[in-house]
Amino acid sequence: MCECRVIPCHLNANIDRAHDRPCPRLDRGGRQASAGAHIVALSANLREKVYHDRFTNPTLMLMTTSSYPDIRLLIANEWVDATGGKTIPVVNPATGQPIGSVAHAAIADLDRALAAAQKGFEAWRVVPAAERAATMRRAANLLRERAGDIARLLTQEQGKPLAEAKMEAMAGAEIIDWFAAEGMRVYGRIVPSRNPAAQQLVLKEPVGPVAAFTPWNFPINQVVRKLAAALATGCSFLCKAPEETPASPAALFQCFVDAGVPPGVVGLVFGDPAEISGYLIPHPVIRKVTFTGSTPVGKQLAALAGAHMKRVTMELGGHAPVIVAADADVALAVKAAGGAKFRNAGQVCISPTRFLVHNAVKDEFTRALVKHAESLKLGDGLQEGTTLGPLANPRRLTAMSQLVDDARAKGAVIATGGERVGDAGNFFAPTILADVPLEASVFNDEPFGPVAAIRGFDSLEDAIAEANRLPFGLAGYAFTSSIKNAQLLMNRVEVGMLWINQPATPSAEMPFGGVKDSGYGSEGGPEALESYLNTKAVSMVGV
Repeated sequence: MCECRVIPCHLNANIDRAHDRPCPRLDRGGRQASAGAHIVALSANLREKVYHDRFTNPTLMLMTTSSYPDIRLLIANEWVDATGGKTIPVVNPATGQPIGSVAHAAIADLDRALAAAQKGFEAWRVVPAAERAATMRRAANLLRERAGDIARLLTQEQGKPLAEAKMEAMAGAEIIDWFAAEGMRVYGRIVPSRNPAAQQLVLKEPVGPVAAFTPWNFPINQVVRKLAAALATGCSFLCKAPEETPASPAALFQCFVDAGVPPGVVGLVFGDPAEISGYLIPHPVIRKVTFTGSTPVGKQLAALAGAHMKRVTMELGGHAPVIVAADADVALAVKAAGGAKFRNAGQVCISPTRFLVHNAVKDEFTRALVKHAESLKLGDGLQEGTTLGPLANPRRLTAMSQLVDDARAKGAVIATGGERVGDAGNFFAPTILADVPLEASVFNDEPFGPVAAIRGFDSLEDAIAEANRLPFGLAGYAFTSSIKNAQLLMNRVEVGMLWINQPATPSAEMPFGGVKDSGYGSEGGPEALESYLNTKAVSMVGV
């Protein structure tokens, strides 16, 4: 299953899931800068020069041995060390070697971050929507300008191919732009009163400071959907981003600082996930919680938030079915679903995982998907031509091996792959499992890796029943040339997002979220803003 370790320390759980820098100060290590010299204190022009220098000139990286910077905490628009100076190593998944470190926040740091978030909210909520939108658009433009440099950081810490990393950064800019515009369309309304002397108004107001918990699989995208919605509605935003991949979200936050958000509007912390979630969620400053991660952890965090009456958005685990009907265009299905399957090494919450293929085309589909998998180039994401990078951490390697061994023991056929590649890094061969029985773990637990499991069916009703069998309901895919079949699938498959005859296209303007145990709330479309807003009814009589 996909990972995320943000379990409050007081909850009895043992779940290993970790899904999903702007620039640190210049006075770290062997070079001594003047006291208080950090990027956010510089003039706009000099700050931009330093940004580019630090990500293109290794001699300025200070305390690092490569082009990867050490990451600190962002509190009140300043990058600061953690109290006590504690840090966590950051490891390149392609090599297994440390490349930097990230600050480990203490409770005292969280208190300062919360105080800053409250002050930031008080300032940001009164900024007119048009001005908020302009600031957000500036941040989006900075993200575009810096996408190449940020992509290299993302690939070093997470492993995905450089082209995918840059695409993630560019898509993040589009999401910011869309929410900036949508924030201008947060309307109240006037309701005719039964009393001619009264005026009745419905107002929309920001809910307050937001605590966000985000995963390592898309360290920019999973932050930016939450961040942009929060800022568009006038909320401040305090994020616990992943310790495995801290530099790319930090660079994202630096874009907002450089764009001119008031101090405290955005904040970024790292540290012990259990301690941070257990402290932030019940804190009276926080009025809204948003989380992306596993279903078990999400349920625990939702329960904690519910105990303190906090608004919650949950984007949780999935196990996406892919239904390939007898009349499907097999080549299209392989190209669309195969590309989606191995994107980000399969570490995607909406990744196709359960391939339900009509027996009339199952052999043809399996052969074609095997050919697709074997055409992928596995390697370091920074190397030219790489189309499949390493898994993000050794835990995923272990999980893949266990899934494959279990499927083999229960009768599945390993059509290709099925094993670790090399001794260095977290590389696992793209794997196709054929004739997988329902009792195999891979057909019941989210694999979150480059493993595709194929099973045949005879009737579309049987395929739909299998698609709906599990408690998950995040995403699904279907391929058919029949409008009748498409309408049946549209109405019957229990998911929050369904793509028919195409790959996944989760754009900012469309809802993004699941049903059943895959969560509730949306991180796309106008629906995404609602959970960041309070509705106030006002009735007024003149005297």
